[in-house]
Amino acid sequence: MEPLLAGKVAFISGAGRGIGAAAARLFAREGATVVLAARSADELEAVAKEIRDSGGTAGHVVCDLGDAASVRAAVDLAVDRHGRLDVAFNNGATNQSPGPLDDMTEDEFDRLYRINLRGVWLSMVAEVAAIRATAGAGAIVNNSSVGSLMGNPALPVYGAMKRAVNSLTESAAVTYGPENIRVNAIAPGNTRTEMMRAWEQQSPGLQERIVAATPMGRGADPSEIAEAAAWLLSDRASFVTGTVLRVDGGARA
Repeated sequence: MEPLLAGKVAFISGAGRGIGAAAARLFAREGATVVLAARSADELEAVAKEIRDSGGTAGHVVCDLGDAASVRAAVDLAVDRHGRLDVAFNNGATNQSPGPLDDMTEDEFDRLYRINLRGVWLSMVAEVAAIRATAGAGAIVNNSSVGSLMGNPALPVYGAMKRAVNSLTESAAVTYGPENIRVNAIAPGNTRTEMMRAWEQQSPGLQERIVAATPMGRGADPSEIAEAAAWLLSDRASFVTGTVLRVDGGARA
C-alpha cells in the first residue's frame, strides 16, 4: 500500500517537540516532504536532522504563531522551497496554569488567545491561500483538545480557545469544501507531552485522575495522536471534512 502522504508537502506548526515532532517524523515516514515551524530553532533543527538522517526530507523555519507576518513568511517559505503546499497540521499551542477563570490575568488570557486561537486563524488563512495557489486541493488539520468538548473548570480559557478552534474548523470546512480543501480537527485526550508534564507539576495527581477516567486506562503517546492527524490529511480520508475527531481512549465516550 502506498504511504499515506506520498508526494505531499506538509507544513507542521509546534513541530519542535511533543505531538508536532511526532507528526513530523510520521509524516516524513509516510512519504511527505515536511516543513517544521515553531519558536525554538534548536528543537526544530534537531527534529529535522533526525528525519533527514532517517532518509526523509525535512526543513524548518522559526515562526511566531501570534504574528501574521511571521506565519505568512513561514508558509511562503514552504512554497518557495518545494513549489507547493498540500497539507498542514496546525498543532502549535501554549498552555495555561490550571485554575478557575477568575484567577487568570488579562495578560495570560491575551497570550492564550494570541497563540491558541488567533494563531490557528492566521495559519489557516495563509495555508488556504498557498494550497489554492499551488496544489489546488488539499487538507488542513487543527489540533484541538477533548477539554474543548465540555465544561473545563481546571483549564477554562484553554478549553474555550480550543472550542473556538472547533468552530473555525467547521466553518472553514463548509467554506472551502467546494474548492476541495478539507478542514478537520483532532481532539486529543491525555497525552504524554511536555505540556501535560507541566500541568502535572502544577496540579499534583492530575495524571492519576485523568487515567482513572479513561476507559483504556492510560495516556497516549504523541505518535498515536499523530496517526490520527496523518489519516485525516491523507487521501484515504477524502470524504471527511468538518469533523472534530476525538483521540482520547474513550474518555468522552
